[in-house]
Amino acid sequence: MMIFMTRDKRTTKFTKPIVSNTEGLQLATPEIVAKYIAKRLKTDIIADLGCGIGGQVIFFAKECKKVYAVERNPEKVEYAKENCRLYNVDNVEFILGDALSEDVKAQVSDADIIFSDPARPLSEKERTLENLEPPITDILKIYSDVTPDLAFHAPPQMPPSRIALDCEREYLSLNGQLNRLTLYFGALKRCERSAVVLPGEAKLCSSDAPSIKTRALGEYVYEPEPSVVKAELLNELAQTIKESGREFFFYKSDERRTLLTSSELIVSPFIKDTYRVLGETEMDIVKMKGVLESEKAGKVVLRFDIEPEKYWDLRKTLEEGLSGNRTLHVFGFGNEVVVGEKVKYREQIS
Repeated sequence: MMIFMTRDKRTTKFTKPIVSNTEGLQLATPEIVAKYIAKRLKTDIIADLGCGIGGQVIFFAKECKKVYAVERNPEKVEYAKENCRLYNVDNVEFILGDALSEDVKAQVSDADIIFSDPARPLSEKERTLENLEPPITDILKIYSDVTPDLAFHAPPQMPPSRIALDCEREYLSLNGQLNRLTLYFGALKRCERSAVVLPGEAKLCSSDAPSIKTRALGEYVYEPEPSVVKAELLNELAQTIKESGREFFFYKSDERRTLLTSSELIVSPFIKDTYRVLGETEMDIVKMKGVLESEKAGKVVLRFDIEPEKYWDLRKTLEEGLSGNRTLHVFGFGNEVVVGEKVKYREQIS
């Protein structure tokens, strides 16, 4: 049995030394996300179909009276049992079997909510519902007469338009990175699309908000949380800011990033990063270096599409001869370049 104390790029995935193999650990839901999902799905009896090493089961058990943990891999069942003991939960009934079988369905027939986090190919180029195992459509077909209230994790890179199902599509970002897409059916559905930001659990739901206005570059630019962008909720975000007495506008976007802008400093849990605009120029090295030198830059972060093998060559070229101590970010959209400096959190709230 393998033991991991796990850390991903920006956060501790689990706070206890869980047991798992490499695959189970890689697919496991981070603890902070599992806690949020468990609170949203709190009920008397919940069934987790395909529970893996039990990362989500643990927190279902802390919120619900009883949890069915279904898994067809006997090794993962043993990991899940040990992890539940580690987290001191004992209200879990483990079922070794195929979630699509009539036998398993009969054993969980008193569940209030059915949950599943289907496995997906790790190297899949285009995320689709059809490649999930077990397929969400099959679980819906089999379990809808047990309860209409079902929830699924799906590949978060999937745009809402690719999911032709009557459900809420909830995109979740964790520490500024897109982490989860959860689909909620039946009474669990609260709106068509939603965005959640962790930590903090700020949530934004789709509505009939007017379209966000486009405006020329202001004193600040903002990167919205990726969950907001993926859920296509820029209009709703602009509306919430306007209701607070301020206003920002759409500036530019491409496949990798979206920038909003404003003439005043705006603070929102749905904004990932804020930058004070220091200059505008063209995608011309001499002109870019001129702005960087005048603003006393020392380091440069490139924030536009560039081939990975060319990134460091261009960055070295731009940084050559700089003698300042500021780290400046260079955003590029076609031939347009914006140079900005990240606004620190303390500065935002002062």
